[in-house]
Amino acid sequence: MTSSGPTPAGAPQVKALNCPSCGAPLTLRSFSQAVTVVCDSCHSILDAQDPRLKLLQTFNVETGEHPPLIPLGTRGTIRGAPYEVIGFQRRTIQVDGTFYSWHEYLLFNPFKGFRYLTEYNGHWNDVSVLRSLPLGAPGARTLNYLGGTYRLFQTCEAETSYVLGEFPWQVRVGESAEVSDYVSPPRVISSEKTGNEITWSMGEYITGRDVWKAFKLAGDPPQAIGVYENQPSPLIGHVKAVWKLCAALLVALVVLIIGFYSTAQNQQVFSQSYSFNTNGKTEASFVTDVFELKGHTSDVELSTHASVNNNWIYLNYALINEDTGHAYDFGREVS
Repeated sequence: MTSSGPTPAGAPQVKALNCPSCGAPLTLRSFSQAVTVVCDSCHSILDAQDPRLKLLQTFNVETGEHPPLIPLGTRGTIRGAPYEVIGFQRRTIQVDGTFYSWHEYLLFNPFKGFRYLTEYNGHWNDVSVLRSLPLGAPGARTLNYLGGTYRLFQTCEAETSYVLGEFPWQVRVGESAEVSDYVSPPRVISSEKTGNEITWSMGEYITGRDVWKAFKLAGDPPQAIGVYENQPSPLIGHVKAVWKLCAALLVALVVLIIGFYSTAQNQQVFSQSYSFNTNGKTEASFVTDVFELKGHTSDVELSTHASVNNNWIYLNYALINEDTGHAYDFGREVS
């Protein structure tokens, strides 16, 4: 075993080791907190707490296995604190005969401890272990945490199918845990149950651009595919803008109506009394003198008062535009 060379002031000191199976160099970045370390050359999982690096497991790697999007040893800034990527694992679930996999990046800061970045089809989450338990049990339909309600999205059996780097627990390829996700976008609370042990964590959705910026990665992040379980709706901002526009239009409409009625002339343009003697006929008609409606377009009110022998009369009206000949016909019953 050998120690690595000098590092910049303030940077964590890494410890260099050699794999007992193939002799390839290994690097421990989380110091004594590392419980297992994985050899990238022969894919041996080793006991990092054992001075002789006891072999715990060897696993096969499929041809064409893609390297992590964020290489081990990469340093970045998450929530204002520096972190280093020290571990990587792929986890797989099976739903209706179809396999789905996501990736987890283990981050380490010697003063703040561990946190994770998860990635599925270009969707990322910043994940940390909860300091207090939510109200509710794994498998319940809803959970409550810090006043927020989280709804169950899915419960599945997740199996570790690939590992790389180091971990503060005894990681194994093939080990599984019952995972339940509760969502309240942009956050998700997850429980992992292994035997009698349950671990709770909270993730917050972030974009690939944010991850690339935090770790100063070259190129562009993979394009996000589809919609993820706790991805906030891209329409939220648009909906707020639409409501603001509707409110502004409503205010403008009220002002317009007030202005309309305040400028209306509200004057009488025609008034006349007529007397009919039908001489036994059932109908009678007449044409009024011409009158003018001045000002802008507005409502016209017509009032009719009648005195009849049988207490009932029906009247047909026709307002005729003398210039165009257009007629506005309507009727009225008076009793």
